[in-house]
Amino acid sequence: MDWISEILPSVIVGGILAIIVVLLIIGKIKERKHGGCGCGCPGCNGHCAHSSVTNIEQKEANG
Repeated sequence: MDWISEILPSVIVGGILAIIVVLLIIGKIKERKHGGCGCGCPGCNGHCAHSSVTNIEQKEANG
């Protein structure tokens, strides 16, 4: 039973970090669903210079 008290702080910190990562992922998913491209401009609908889809379309249009 002594080993539980030795690893408990690590388990608590690991759990907190896992929760933070999950919340960040959920936030990014919600941002994308509401039209953000993930680069910090939530109203751009993916048509900004940071969007890889826009860059590919521009390259194809320019030949």
